[in-house]
Amino acid sequence: MLRLDYLSCVLTVISTILVGRRIWEGWVLAAANSVIICVIAAQTSQTGFIPANLFCIVLYGINLRSWRRDDASS
Repeated sequence: MLRLDYLSCVLTVISTILVGRRIWEGWVLAAANSVIICVIAAQTSQTGFIPANLFCIVLYGINLRSWRRDDASS
């Protein structure tokens, strides 16, 4: 059985490294991780995590668009 908590842990580390290296795919992984955290929160009735992670997904999308625009103009 797939452990979503371990998957989230791995995605957190990888996305942080990628974003730190200014690799835009890190934002995509971070957004996927936020979706996984929302699933975990729903399964464990920790619904307080859901609005924060939905906000993070929106923020990751804005950052991704901004970074891709900056890369295209360079």
